[in-house]
Amino acid sequence: MATISILELGRVREGNDRKAALDEARALAQRAEEWGYRRFWIAEHHNIRSVSTAATAVVIAHVAAGTKTIRVGAGGIMLPNHAPYVIAEQFGTLETLFPGRIDLGLGRAPGTDQVTLRALRRDVRASDTFPQDVLELQAYLEPATPGQRIEAVPGSGTKVPLWILGSSLFGAQLGAALGLPYGFASHFAPQALDQAIKIYRSEFRPSEQQQSSYLMTGLNVIAAETDEEAAWLATSQQMSFADLVRNQPSLLRPPIERIEDYEHWSPTVQYQASQMLACRVIGGPETVRKGLKAFLERTGADELMIVSDVYDSQKRFRSFEIIAEIAKDL
Repeated sequence: MATISILELGRVREGNDRKAALDEARALAQRAEEWGYRRFWIAEHHNIRSVSTAATAVVIAHVAAGTKTIRVGAGGIMLPNHAPYVIAEQFGTLETLFPGRIDLGLGRAPGTDQVTLRALRRDVRASDTFPQDVLELQAYLEPATPGQRIEAVPGSGTKVPLWILGSSLFGAQLGAALGLPYGFASHFAPQALDQAIKIYRSEFRPSEQQQSSYLMTGLNVIAAETDEEAAWLATSQQMSFADLVRNQPSLLRPPIERIEDYEHWSPTVQYQASQMLACRVIGGPETVRKGLKAFLERTGADELMIVSDVYDSQKRFRSFEIIAEIAKDL
C-alpha cells in the first residue's frame, strides 16, 4: 500500500464561513483516519481570505481532539515567523495532550507578504537564521539537562519529530545535512522537484531521529467517478490559482463548465497557474491510479501528501475516499 497523507488549509468557500471550514477539516480528518491516511497536516498561511489555518497549532488541537490514531501536524510552521522557544512550547503541549501523534514540519518562507510580515513583528531577514533556529528548536524538545536555564514546559523531552519542508534546493540540502525527513512542496512549486530529490537522497546523513532518508512529495489529486466530472471539479482550483497569480486571492469558487470561460484565465495567467499546478492528477479511478503510479515511479517518494481542492464538501470527501481505495493497491 502506498503511504498517503492529507494537507489541509481550511479552505473557505463562497457562500460559507470560516467556522464551517474548520469544522470540515476536523470531519475530514475523522474520515481520513477510517480510510487509512497516515497524517493530516495543517498549513500556516496568513492574510489569505480563503485559508483559515493561520493559528496552526490551535487548528491542530481542534483536529487532534476529534481523532484517535491519525498523526496530526504542521505542514508546516513557517519558522521565521516565530521564536523557536514558543514553537517548542506549543508543540510540546500538543504532544503532551496527544502523545505519539504530533508532527512538526518546518518551512523557511514567511508564508505571506511583506506587509503582513511586518504585522507579525518579524524581521524580513529572519529566514537567514533558519538552520540555527531549527537546531535551537530541536534542542528545546530534547530532555532538559542539569543546569539548563531555559526549558520549554511542556516541550522538553517530548522529541516531537521534525521535518524540513521546502520547494528549493536549500531545504533538500538542510534536510539531508540534519538527517531529517524532507517534504517537497511540489503541489504548488514543482520546478526543482527532481533535482531536490537527488540532492536529498545522495547527501543524507543519518541522525538520532532518522537513520535513513525519508521523502514526502506533494501532489494535487482530484478524483471523481469519471474523468469528465473530475475535470469539472478541478476548475475551482484552477480559478483559485489564477486569482493567486493575479495577487487577488479569493474564496474557493464553485466549478464552471470550462476554465477557458473564466474571465481572468488569460494566456499569461494560464501559463503561470499551470506551471504551479504541474504536479496534479485529475480523473476517474483508473486515470488517478495511473497518475499516482507514474508520480511514485518518477519521485520514488516514501509518502504522498495529497491536496484535493474541491468546492463541494461531499465531493471532496469522495475524492479522498477514491484516492485511499486506489492507494491500497499501489
